[in-house]
Amino acid sequence: MIIGTAGHIDHGKTSLVRALTGVDTDRLKEEKARGITIDLGFAYLPLENGATLGFIDVPGHERFVHTMLAGASGIDFVLLVVAADDGVMPQTREHLAIVDLLGVSHGLVALTKADLVDDARRAEVTAQIAATLAGTALEGSEIIPVSTVTGEGVAQVRQRLVDASEHLAQRAASGRFRLAVDRSFTLSGAGTVVTGTVLSGVVRVGDRVVVSPSGLAARVRSIRAQDRPAEEGRAGDRCGLNLVGDGITKDAIARGELVLDPSLHAPCDHIDATLDVLASEAKAVGQWFPVRLHTASREVGARVVLLGDSLAPGASGLVQLVLEHPIAAAAGDRYVVRDTSAQRTIGGGRFLDLRAPSRKRRSPERIAQLAAHALRDPSDAVLALCESAPFYLDLPAFVRDRALAASEADTIAEALGLVRLPMGETSLALSAGRWQALREALIARLDAYHAENPDLAGMGRERLRLALSPRLPAPAFLAAVQMMA
Repeated sequence: MIIGTAGHIDHGKTSLVRALTGVDTDRLKEEKARGITIDLGFAYLPLENGATLGFIDVPGHERFVHTMLAGASGIDFVLLVVAADDGVMPQTREHLAIVDLLGVSHGLVALTKADLVDDARRAEVTAQIAATLAGTALEGSEIIPVSTVTGEGVAQVRQRLVDASEHLAQRAASGRFRLAVDRSFTLSGAGTVVTGTVLSGVVRVGDRVVVSPSGLAARVRSIRAQDRPAEEGRAGDRCGLNLVGDGITKDAIARGELVLDPSLHAPCDHIDATLDVLASEAKAVGQWFPVRLHTASREVGARVVLLGDSLAPGASGLVQLVLEHPIAAAAGDRYVVRDTSAQRTIGGGRFLDLRAPSRKRRSPERIAQLAAHALRDPSDAVLALCESAPFYLDLPAFVRDRALAASEADTIAEALGLVRLPMGETSLALSAGRWQALREALIARLDAYHAENPDLAGMGRERLRLALSPRLPAPAFLAAVQMMA
C-alpha cells in the first residue's frame, strides 16, 4: 500500500512520517536549511507479515502544489495532517480537494501538535476537520490526536495504517505495465535509475520497455520494489528500475514520463474527458479555458474545450483537453487542472478517449460515443461503442488505450460474440446484429443493382461500400466481402 501525506505547510507531515518509519524524508540541503519540504520524499515501513508500507511525503507550501500532485497521483491511502494549533488552513482544503478529485477514498486524519493545545482546542479543531471532510470521499474518516514530541497517537496511527493495508484490495496486475516516473538519477556502479509508482501491470528483470512520450527504448537491468531487491514490480508498488539502452541517461528521462510496455507507446494530445469544477471556483469555466493539467506525475499546459454548456462552479460535464505537448496516458486515468498562474486548483476528472477528434467534437454521435467510453467495465463499453455510430470499433486500440492486456481483445470479442475484420496490423469489431444487418443490406443492394442493370457485369466494390451502413474503411470492407463469400 502506498500512503501519501497531505496538508498545509509546517503542520508536521515530515515529522510524522519520521516518527512512523524512522526515516527523514527531507533529503535536500535546502529542505534541511529552511525546515520545509520542497520536493517529494519517500520512506518505507516493513511489516511483520512481510509486506512493506510505502510513504510519499509531499510539500505543503502553495508554491509546490504541482510537486504534491506528482506524488499524490500514485497513492492508495491519504494521511491528512492538520496541526491542532492552526486548524484547517488553505492548503489543507486544496490538498483535500486534490485527493478527492484523484479518487483517493481511503484515509485518516492526524491531528498533529496535539501537545500544544488543551482539550477544548482539540475538540474545536476536530469539529472543524469533520465539517471540512463533509461531502468528500474522506467524510467520516477517523481523526487521531498525535504528538511527535510526546509520542501520543503515533502507535495508533501506525496500527491503523497496518490494518488498512490488510483490508485494502491490491491493485489488479492484469493490465500492461506502466510506471509514472517521479525521479531519475545516476547510481554509482549501476547507471540510470528511475523511480515511481507502478500504475498497472507487472515488470520483470530483463523486460524491454519504452519511455513515453519520448520513445526511448530500454531494458530493465534490475528492480527494487518497496525498497527491496526484487525480480518483479507489480501494480501498486513503489519501484526503482535500473534502465540500460541507447540514449538512456538521467537527463534524458524527466519526471512526468511513463516507463511502459512498448505496445502502449502511443502519445496523445487531444483527450475527451469528464470535468468536475470545484465549488470554490469564483466563475464558470469557459470555452478554450487555459489550464495546467496534471496526471500521474506529468504537468502540461492545456486548453479546455467545452462539449456542452459552460461549467459553473460545482458543475460537471464533458470536455476536450487540447494539450500543448503529447503525453502518455490511459483511458480511465484521473487528472487535475489548475490555473495557469499555479495559484489555485480548478477541478479534475477522468480521461475517457485518448483519440479525440478535432472536428465534430460536439455532434450527437460523438456525445453518444463518449457515454459509451464512460462505462467503466470494458465489455460494457465495447458493446455500447459497437452500437453507436459508426457502429464498429478498433478493438486492439481500445484495449491498448485502457492499458488492458492484449489478450483482452480476444476475450471481450468472444464473450460478446463480436465479428472481427482484419485491417492491416489491427482489426475492427462489429456486433453480431450489425454484422447480420450489413450482410443482408449488401445482398439486397446487389440484388437491386442487378435487377436495375441486367446487362452489366456487376457493381464496383467501392460503390457498394459507399452505399452501405456501417460504412467500413476499404480494407475492412474487403475483409468483410471475403468473409461473406
